[in-house]
Amino acid sequence: MNYTLHQLKIFLKVAELQSITKAAEELYLTQPAISIQLKKLQEQFDLPLTEVVGRQLYVTDFGKEIMIRSKRILEESEAIKYTIDQYKGFLTGKINISVVSTGKYVIPYFLKSFMDRYPGIEISIDVSNKNKVIEGLVKNESDFSLVSIVPDDLKVKRVELMENRLYLIGSANYDGKINKPKDLEKVTLLLREEGSATRNAMLDFLEKKNIAIKKSMQLVSNEAIKQAINAGLGFSIVPLIGVRTALKSENMKIFPLSGLPIITQWNLIYSQGKNLTPAQKALIDFIEESKARLVEENFNWALNPEF
Repeated sequence: MNYTLHQLKIFLKVAELQSITKAAEELYLTQPAISIQLKKLQEQFDLPLTEVVGRQLYVTDFGKEIMIRSKRILEESEAIKYTIDQYKGFLTGKINISVVSTGKYVIPYFLKSFMDRYPGIEISIDVSNKNKVIEGLVKNESDFSLVSIVPDDLKVKRVELMENRLYLIGSANYDGKINKPKDLEKVTLLLREEGSATRNAMLDFLEKKNIAIKKSMQLVSNEAIKQAINAGLGFSIVPLIGVRTALKSENMKIFPLSGLPIITQWNLIYSQGKNLTPAQKALIDFIEESKARLVEENFNWALNPEF
């Protein structure tokens, strides 16, 4: 057989997107260039890799097997490059990290010094909701995930980074009184979407305090929650780390309440059976070594808020 790494890369992208057009866009190639390379790869096999039904491209069962092996070949090809660099005295590699939405306020501060120390390591960060973050880890699309709540059924190792503190936030112009948890029955409660760790923490607090939700509104992001609070639509229990700037510059404030803050833990997690590359191992070692200093330097305000 005489296939090339370039052909395997193109085939994987086409198979992943089930579209030559979309693959061409992502790989910055023309559609004819994609088609030519796919044809040359197909010529190496007696069985079809793909088929078109109607106008939709599908990967055959045989093609799915070739996908698995192609991915391994490309990973080993990358590993050869990193091995050469390591023998030259450089630590290189790629690290993919998936992060829940509030985690975007946390993870950059744990990576800056690491990237300064190891400039040859490439890091990509994907910010998404909790369900997609966990799904990416399970499918091995992410090397690490940053979450505040680790699902019980997930077999992972974890590195604890810092506390995640959630407070009641509302409009600074609210003219009523929120002195006790039961007062929350009089206002609109702003909830994150189903599956959100922030939503689950808030609902757990309300249940423990026997608070009935009389009026509520569901929003799909922390930014939407902040804008709703700023407009005076209601109250929400949210991670303090995600509203620091808004508390200073916008129309909202912390309302002290019995039972708050809710305290969870930011965790960098990875699959239990994962074989860490030297770059990934270096990240774990660096965070374990530096996290106390990084938290003190960057997040002391969140652990000791003034209000």
